Amino acid sequence: MPEASESAVMDNPVGHLEGITEKKKPETGRPAWRKAVAAYEKPSTPRSVWQICNTLIPLIALWVISYLCFESYKWVSLLLAIPAAGFLVRGFIILHDCGHGSFFKSRRLNDAVGMIFGVITFTPYYYWRHDHAVHHAGAGDLERRDVGDIWTLTVKEYFKLSTWERFKYRLYRNPIVLFVIGPSFIFLIKYRFVYGKANRRERYSVYLTNLGMLAVAGIVSYFIGWQAYLFIQLPMTMIAASVGVWMFYVQHQFEDVYWEHHQEWDFVAAALDGSSFYKLPKVLQWFTGNIGFHHIHHLSPRIPNYYLEKCYNDTPLFQEIEPITLFSSFKTMTYRLWDEESRKLISFAPLRGMQNAQ
Repeated sequence: MPEASESAVMDNPVGHLEGITEKKKPETGRPAWRKAVAAYEKPSTPRSVWQICNTLIPLIALWVISYLCFESYKWVSLLLAIPAAGFLVRGFIILHDCGHGSFFKSRRLNDAVGMIFGVITFTPYYYWRHDHAVHHAGAGDLERRDVGDIWTLTVKEYFKLSTWERFKYRLYRNPIVLFVIGPSFIFLIKYRFVYGKANRRERYSVYLTNLGMLAVAGIVSYFIGWQAYLFIQLPMTMIAASVGVWMFYVQHQFEDVYWEHHQEWDFVAAALDGSSFYKLPKVLQWFTGNIGFHHIHHLSPRIPNYYLEKCYNDTPLFQEIEPITLFSSFKTMTYRLWDEESRKLISFAPLRGMQNAQ
C-alpha cells in the first residue's frame, strides 16, 4: 500500500484515503457516509471571517488589558492568561482548518491565513501541516505511528524494550511530562527547528514563523518592555499548548480506540472508532472549535469546524458513537499501552501479571 503524500491528502483527504481503503478490502458496514458529509464540506466565507474576528479581537483585547494590569495587578494578568489561552486554542483550530483546505474555498487564502495564525500560535504552518497530514493518513494503523501521533507502544513491544527504554517510555507517558512539560517544549522550542526530511517549503515555514514571532516580540517589547511581553505571552501560550495536546490525546487515546495492523486497517473504522466524540460543555466546545466531533472530522477533514456540530445533529450514523464526557476523559490519563489481546488501551498496572504469564 503506497504512503499517503501530504499534497494528496490535502487536495482530497477523503477521496484519497477512500482509495487506499477500497484497494485493500471492502468498506465497513456504515453506508451513506459520503452523502452525509458532502453537504457540509463547502466553507462559508462570512462565517470564516466572523470566526477570525471573534477570535483575534478578544485575544488582542485580553492582551491589552493584561498589560494595563501588569504594573499594579500582576495576578490579574496571570488570571487573564486562562481565557486568552482559550482564544489561542481557537486560533489554532483556524490554522488547523486552513491546513485541511476547509476554512476558505481559496487554497491561497487558506495558506495565507494559516501562516498568520502560525505566527500567533507559535506553529510553523506548512511544517505542522505535513505531520498532521501523515497523522490523518494512518491514524489507527499500528505500522504508521511514528509521525504526528502520541507515542504509543503495544504490550509486546514494551516487553522487548531495555530497562532504559522502558524508563524513557514511562517518563514520556507521565501526565506531567505529556500535558505540562511536553506541550511547552513542542510549541516554544521544538517548532523553532527543522527535523527530518522536510522539503523546502516546510523548512521555510519554520524560518518565516520564527522571524514573524521575533518581529512581533521585538515590536511589542520595544513599547512595553521584554519583561512585560514574556510575563503576558508565555503563560497563555503554555496553557494553550497543554490544552491543545490534551485535546489531541483524548481524541485518540481512549480505552476502546481502534488500532489495527496495516493489512487490516480500514479508513472508515479508523475515523469512527479510532477518533473520539469528546462531548464538552458548550463554552469549552466553542473555544475548541467543535473539534470534539473528532470522529466526523477524521471521516471528512474538508468540513469546516463551524459545521461539525450541525453535521452531527443531522446524521444518525454519527450519533451512534458513544461520547466521552469531560469528567470521564480524565480516566484516559491512566492508559499507557495497546493490548492486542483485549484490543484495548491499558495502564501499566496489569503488566506484571502479563509478563509472568509469558
